[in-house]
Amino acid sequence: MVSPVTVVKSEGPKLVPFFKATCVYFVLWLPTSSPSWFSALIKCLPIFCLWVFLLAHGIGFLGAHSSARKILAGLIFSSLGDAFLIWQEQGYFSHGLLMFAITHILYSSAFGMKPINLPAGLVIAAASGLSYTLLYPYLSGPFTYLVAVYIALIGFMGWRAIAGVQLANDLWTWTKLSACLGAVLFMVSDLTIAVNKFCFPVPHSRAIIMATYYAAQMLIALSAVECQDVEMSRKRV
Repeated sequence: MVSPVTVVKSEGPKLVPFFKATCVYFVLWLPTSSPSWFSALIKCLPIFCLWVFLLAHGIGFLGAHSSARKILAGLIFSSLGDAFLIWQEQGYFSHGLLMFAITHILYSSAFGMKPINLPAGLVIAAASGLSYTLLYPYLSGPFTYLVAVYIALIGFMGWRAIAGVQLANDLWTWTKLSACLGAVLFMVSDLTIAVNKFCFPVPHSRAIIMATYYAAQMLIALSAVECQDVEMSRKRV
């Protein structure tokens, strides 16, 4: 297993543009009441930097590892979702929802179906059901079904990320833990969006949503480095 210190030294410099772009977003803090292509660019810029982070590992690396390619594709669809949500009050919320639904399908595929870890799946299913029960009275029209499907998809993605962390059996790596934390933060971010949009105003909702969202995407992008760890282990064997 590659140590976290080694990872920080090797991967940290590649993430500097992401951290700078995230700081730019929070420093500018452009008003959401007047959406523009510039505000869309500033919002998407940290995700663009995560594209660069993965591409910095080389086209050969992406070509050889399908999980890394799927995570990159998920980041691309996330950028589209971010852009649509800039104009959500103009009727593009469902478009953003679709882009992020595709993102979660790609991430779920990247994390894989092994191990199954049914207890983790049951916990996520219960949490997803509770979340939908909370939102249901406030939903109407197509959102009654769209939100249900979306919660199922992000819950499935969370299950597959969490399932990879088996601390009791020592079957884990720092990147599996990274994927797990990233998925949980993504769920927190999206639940905050849903509660704030459909139920009641959440204090400091935008700061909570974007901080957890950017952290989630960074951690999920980092989990792609697992491919390198696995390849190194195979070569040793």
